[in-house]
Amino acid sequence: MTTVLNTPLSAQGIETTATIHANLQTAPLVEHAVRNGEGVLAADGPFVVATGKHTGRSAKDKFIVRDATTEDTVWWGDVNRPMTEAHFAALKSDFLKALSQKDTLYVADLFGGSQPEHRVNVRVVNEYAWHNLFIRTLLVRPTQDELAGFAPEYTIIDLPSFRADPERHGCRSETVIAVNFTEKLILIGGTAYAGEMKKSVFGILNFLLPAKGVMPMHCSANIGPDGNTAVFFGLSGTGKTTLSADASRTLIGDDEHGWSDTAVFNFEGGCYAKMIRISAEAEPEIYATTKRFGTVLENVVIDPDTRTLDFDDASLAENSRGAYPIDFIPNTSEENLGPVPQNIIFLTADAFGVLPPIARLTPEQAMYHFLSGYTAKVAGTEIGVTEPETTFSTCFGAAFMPRHPSVYGNLLKERIARGGVKCWLVNTGWSGGKATMEGIKRMPIKATRALLNAALDGSLNSAEFKEDPNFGFEVPVSVPGVDTKLLDPRGAWADPVAYDETAQALVKRFIDNFAQFEAHVDEGVRKAAPGFAPSVEAA
Repeated sequence: MTTVLNTPLSAQGIETTATIHANLQTAPLVEHAVRNGEGVLAADGPFVVATGKHTGRSAKDKFIVRDATTEDTVWWGDVNRPMTEAHFAALKSDFLKALSQKDTLYVADLFGGSQPEHRVNVRVVNEYAWHNLFIRTLLVRPTQDELAGFAPEYTIIDLPSFRADPERHGCRSETVIAVNFTEKLILIGGTAYAGEMKKSVFGILNFLLPAKGVMPMHCSANIGPDGNTAVFFGLSGTGKTTLSADASRTLIGDDEHGWSDTAVFNFEGGCYAKMIRISAEAEPEIYATTKRFGTVLENVVIDPDTRTLDFDDASLAENSRGAYPIDFIPNTSEENLGPVPQNIIFLTADAFGVLPPIARLTPEQAMYHFLSGYTAKVAGTEIGVTEPETTFSTCFGAAFMPRHPSVYGNLLKERIARGGVKCWLVNTGWSGGKATMEGIKRMPIKATRALLNAALDGSLNSAEFKEDPNFGFEVPVSVPGVDTKLLDPRGAWADPVAYDETAQALVKRFIDNFAQFEAHVDEGVRKAAPGFAPSVEAA
């Protein structure tokens, strides 16, 4: 079947004799994917695929073309690596040649962004049906009337079978993600990990929206019964998706949003959740999506005979994922947006066991922690490594931020001040010691939800607070329904002196990391830095 596009590929300089399947819906795309041997259907209906050696983003293989558009607007460095115009031209030529030789292509015309005045029209060209299903699930799907007049602004060509040539294309390996903001073209080759497409659209919006005064955010967002919006910033594994999928609140989205003068709006029309060790008890709303036709599961182990799923088996990937339409989660926003926020939550998984489960931040402290983007990983997967590892990803998403972090930080600070927004730091990590210590457990999700509920319904503001001696933020002394010992991270350690030593080591890491931003922030933010607390007598 050949579907007519409002703007044909040939109008974009893409010549091919391939059969074009354009804007197919879920069921036909699943049929194509199964027929093509791209994956299998599980017993309860989701489509299951293995992505091969690439089970996550290839961050070191991503490049931005350095030209007149980007020379003075992109934050060049380890995250935003430059590619020359000549190298991109050679890469584009080879991509178009590869496209011309395909028998079948799948094309989806989609929106990045739910607020009409701030969205971008994105066309995605795929060689795999399941990739087209994935991106159609993740982005905002136009109506039939909108498709009839759709004109692509940005185009993504995704060819997992393509192999880049580092010498010819100016890249690092056979895998490449090349972004050209002038030509409005993104080329993805040599990887079957579908998340590259989703994050490429996020990068587009992160580049475009600040110039319009709109704050792009790597966050989840939901709305309470009182109509107040909360946004949850956090790196992967800190709980953005889990904590925003709360049956008592209306979900706007789980990962990427914009904050305009009038709304918080989802960039996407779907969710992309971690699936490793998921359970119906801990995450019932997300677990239920694994039993739905239309969900795409990446690198989840499946029994070839019974087609049952094993979410505890990490043999294919620790980063197993599920993509599903946002309306698979109960109680979601019909408009995919909500009012401007009243609360901001920064999520961190502190594997050092230093940070309290919740702390109240001043606007200056909020900007400090936003620019820091701290979380910690358990480094026990490597032989001989027994200490957690700090991770600082500015704006809680440095990998997706083309502009200098101060651009996003100043936008956030302005919007916090304008709306009188309350800011909180929530530690979803470990308590009572380092994560690598025997017997130390992660924060109970029930306690985290109780603390969040108290913060979001306003009751926490009337609690008694004390100042943390290391970080200077305010920590509640007691909260109904939460073990008081949990609120005092130092008191939770069996050895308070060991806590003090660990806390000071973490403070030093914060200070060392923030040195790169000191020239770009005002004195108030610099004073919001943690400090080296005086020695505390053991309790």
